[in-house]
Amino acid sequence: MQLILLLLGSIMIANIGLAFTIIFLERKNASSTWAWLMVLFFIPILGFFLYLLLGRKLSNQRIFTWDTKSRLGVEKSVQSQLKIIESDRLPYKQDVLKQYKELYYLHLKHNDAIYSQNNKVDLFTDGTEKFSALIHDLEQATDHIHLLYYIIRHDQLGTKIADVLIKKAREGVEVRLLYDDMGSRLLSRKFIKRLEHANIQVGAFFPPKIPKINFKINFRNHRKLAIIDGHIGYIGGFNIGDEYLGKSEKFGYWRDTHLRIRGDAVKTMQTRFILDWNQASRHHIEYNERYFIGGEEGDVGIQIVSSGPDQEWEQIKYGYVKMILAAKEYVYIQTPYFIPDESLMDALRIAALSGVEIKIMIPNKPDHMFVYWATLSSIGELLNEGAEVYLYQNGFLHAKTIVVDGKLSSVGTANIDVRSFRLNFEVNAFLYDIDIAQRLVDAFKKDVMLSTQMTKSLYEKRSIGIRFKESISRLLSPIL
Repeated sequence: MQLILLLLGSIMIANIGLAFTIIFLERKNASSTWAWLMVLFFIPILGFFLYLLLGRKLSNQRIFTWDTKSRLGVEKSVQSQLKIIESDRLPYKQDVLKQYKELYYLHLKHNDAIYSQNNKVDLFTDGTEKFSALIHDLEQATDHIHLLYYIIRHDQLGTKIADVLIKKAREGVEVRLLYDDMGSRLLSRKFIKRLEHANIQVGAFFPPKIPKINFKINFRNHRKLAIIDGHIGYIGGFNIGDEYLGKSEKFGYWRDTHLRIRGDAVKTMQTRFILDWNQASRHHIEYNERYFIGGEEGDVGIQIVSSGPDQEWEQIKYGYVKMILAAKEYVYIQTPYFIPDESLMDALRIAALSGVEIKIMIPNKPDHMFVYWATLSSIGELLNEGAEVYLYQNGFLHAKTIVVDGKLSSVGTANIDVRSFRLNFEVNAFLYDIDIAQRLVDAFKKDVMLSTQMTKSLYEKRSIGIRFKESISRLLSPIL
């Protein structure tokens, strides 16, 4: 009995010490601090271990590095373009987009997101179409294939893509596959060995140093990138698995958004892949011009923007806020999770109160209950400001898109939640093009026909149980 009391006392002392660490040393933002203090207070023993596993900051050490030659090349391009923008000499293929030069500047100066406007973009909202195009491009590869996905399944689609990669590797194409260790935790060793036997390089992002115990489990590489021959790039929300083809009994049809890009924006996507690969693999990629083909393809302006817990700024979130505050007519948002922090909520609130039309679409089918209840709590606030909220009924909505005034848009991997903004490694394409924006608007309007509207009166009719769950989830939202 004395031993148990001693153990409990030791844990409580450690709990208090951990609370002081959270408050005074780690300097988390106030919302995260209060959320973790609640966890430690209400579940002191379990909360202590949860914090050790999920609550710690990522080390301040530099995670992503590359060789000096390539780094100097990026810095030179960034500085050159900054001077052009500052002197108002940047030529715009679509003059109406000149009004967003402050957004170009934000991403360029603080994220090395070089702006290119010679791109062609294909838009996919259906998994079968996206993967048919991807597999076709993989089959046409002649030099290299670079794939990065958060989730890769050992199922029919995963096996089909593996077969293509093995075939191309045996033809002499250089193939690399990078996956997130947490997201792809169910990926079998047999699947990986089969690829490695075909001379395909396979890497895992943040694998555990001790089997089954991963202290970096909270920091996930949520990016999805595919680069073929340095000329074609894919970016968006689809992972690799049968469920993304609509074959899941639980979710049914999977509604997502993905882009196929040709042009100089692919160079930035390639840089992102190489940085992630060199972090995860001992077999580093050295600079080689054949990885950066790019080329003159079209007239779509694009910046590829990355964010993650290794960075000082929440770059993608800042981009979202800047977009919303630039809106004059409307903002359309599609996201599976809607748990904005105060800065993003204030931006939406100010836009709505200024007469800007705010439309938000979320799934009706939740895949994470706490996150879904927190989402419902957040949309309730915006309903009071006149925002329109739609619940997608035709399966599961996983798209991460924002469209402003039919001119400016963003498509990528970042959800509207704290996890995406502060904890996950994400990547988005910010697109400056009227045609692409209009296609995304058309897709949104088509999805509205497959949705039900959550009105203020309907929201107020929710049960006491749901209200309670929303309140708890909202308090915990900074750490979900």
